[in-house]
Amino acid sequence: MNGYALMEKLQWDNYNEGVTLQNAVETYYKRFGYYPEAVLADKIYRTRDNLRYCKEHGIRLSGPRLGRPSKKEQTEQKQKARQDAAERNAIEGKFGEGKRRYGLGLIRVRLQQTSETVIALQLLVMNLEKRLRLLFFAFFRWLFSNAVLRVSTR
Repeated sequence: MNGYALMEKLQWDNYNEGVTLQNAVETYYKRFGYYPEAVLADKIYRTRDNLRYCKEHGIRLSGPRLGRPSKKEQTEQKQKARQDAAERNAIEGKFGEGKRRYGLGLIRVRLQQTSETVIALQLLVMNLEKRLRLLFFAFFRWLFSNAVLRVSTR
């Protein structure tokens, strides 16, 4: 969300992740007070139950509609799909950043509880560094705007 990584569910058993969409949307609603405009998800999340749920709550679930689209709908759907894919790149990039820069792909601890702690700490560090970058940008913007004002008043 806005460049921050949030952990919705961490589970060690094999499961179909398509069943987690409704819980994730409800968690979003509890956290922010409103439903998202759209859910940018993989195809595994496009089940009939999830499509019905999203339709009931006025949420657009990314991906093509079921059935054969008309020619007019095909061009509109391609444009929406391209836009959704561009927005999903930022989400997938966050996973890649966690694996490359923060070692989420290199966790070698043995116990489940320790692994979950390491994952949560890595996400915390990712979010703290994001906050720190924003703070530095604001500080330098303030610093340089004041420097420009001092030079122009002399």
